[in-house]
Amino acid sequence: QVQLVESGGGLVQPGGSLRLSCAASSATFSINAMGWYRQAPGKERELVASITRGGRLNYADSVKGRFIISRDNAENTVYLQMNDLKSEDTAVYYCYAGPWSIPLPQGYWGQGTQVIVSS
Repeated sequence: QVQLVESGGGLVQPGGSLRLSCAASSATFSINAMGWYRQAPGKERELVASITRGGRLNYADSVKGRFIISRDNAENTVYLQMNDLKSEDTAVYYCYAGPWSIPLPQGYWGQGTQVIVSS
């Protein structure tokens, strides 16, 4: 079984910060890429950031310079530090884990945690 447990979402004012965390466990595959996707109302799910076991990073252009992804390989935990949040960051954020070096959509997903950026 594969399990991903997310936490850290919430309501924050524009310019504020939030830190998301996701702890993954897998008995069926060795976790490589982990990351975060988000889905805003009426929009498709998009990659926010990903990180491999080896530390390769990937960020969406819209969050570069504001968000920082990191992970603890021993704990299979991935974090997303979100700074200078904007209203367009409002979305449900989904944790991702997969056995590949890139976050292919055939991997596994958390339940999602809602981030609302509003004054």
